[in-house]
Amino acid sequence: MRSGSRKPFDAFRRAPGSGNRASDGWKRETFVLPLDVARIKAREILDRFPRAAYLTEVEFWRELDDGRIEFTMRRLPTAD
Repeated sequence: MRSGSRKPFDAFRRAPGSGNRASDGWKRETFVLPLDVARIKAREILDRFPRAAYLTEVEFWRELDDGRIEFTMRRLPTAD
């Protein structure tokens, strides 16, 4: 990625208050993985923490220039 180019995901990270997201009650994990491995990892998390109990979802995702996928999973840890 060129130093001057910006992506929507980067803007989200720079958004005011984005540093406080941990205090909103959601547990988030961000991964950068090849496409096939990213699918397996997301499925593993969704199976481990089903939506019915944890409200688990892929919050954001994007394809990087090198073909890897960057994605953030979020869930409510209330049932932990």
